[in-house]
Amino acid sequence: MLIFTKIGELQEFLVQKKTGKISVGFVPTMGALHPGHISLVEASKKVCDLTVCSIFVNPTQFNDKSDLDRYPKTPQTDLEMLKSAHCDVVFMPSSEEMYPEKDERKFDFGYLDKILEGDHRPGHFNGVAQVVSRLFDAVRPDKAFFGSKDYQQVMVIRALVKLLNYEIEIVTCPTLRESDGLAMSSRNALLNPKEREVSKIIPKLMQEARELKKKGKEIPEIKEHIVSELNKRGNYELDYFTICDAETLKEINSFSEAKKHVALIACYVGKIRLIDNVLLN
Repeated sequence: MLIFTKIGELQEFLVQKKTGKISVGFVPTMGALHPGHISLVEASKKVCDLTVCSIFVNPTQFNDKSDLDRYPKTPQTDLEMLKSAHCDVVFMPSSEEMYPEKDERKFDFGYLDKILEGDHRPGHFNGVAQVVSRLFDAVRPDKAFFGSKDYQQVMVIRALVKLLNYEIEIVTCPTLRESDGLAMSSRNALLNPKEREVSKIIPKLMQEARELKKKGKEIPEIKEHIVSELNKRGNYELDYFTICDAETLKEINSFSEAKKHVALIACYVGKIRLIDNVLLN
């Protein structure tokens, strides 16, 4: 496994490799890796000749500096996990390498980056677009792999690829979950034992939303149930629970408004913000 910290050195290596017309898969991460990340590496290795994984905690996508400061950093463990997964290349740039000058670019994704996460975390998706475009420019992959836990983020990245005319296939992989159903996330490591215990209600409620739809309940009833169940416990601060058109992410009030439906939630458990989603079809 090769490790690069400089864009120029990484590109020189990849250019040499690509003379043999090999396919390059890319897994961008912010480190604090867990089995969900490793599943993306494994997915890349199945279909690509060479797999690159990046580890970079991107400051421009944090609208809350305390959230950036809290974000877990475990570089040595990350490298050991990637080596065990037989990842070919790891790219670990510094902030100075990624942003030699302040990135002033503003991306227009229409409504997509202004709703849900975009509404509650202003500027977040613009920061995501800044770093992902820089990473795409550095790696120039054929395919890039993302987990479906960040449903809205994947849609933004697909829009970014179209906006910048990248010839990159975005591959979405299933959300991996803990044994109690909680979606795997680097932020889970920040939960104390009590918070970790109560957090398992989140995936439980998402499955209840799916079951309620099967029973013929409409969206307002489902929303009322989920919010009521969270409020009963008092351990959560809900940012949003909503149901959207799974293909456009526009909020809907009736299932008849879309062919495919996705429920999305974001809430704080203590100081840790967790998100999840489930397709209801």
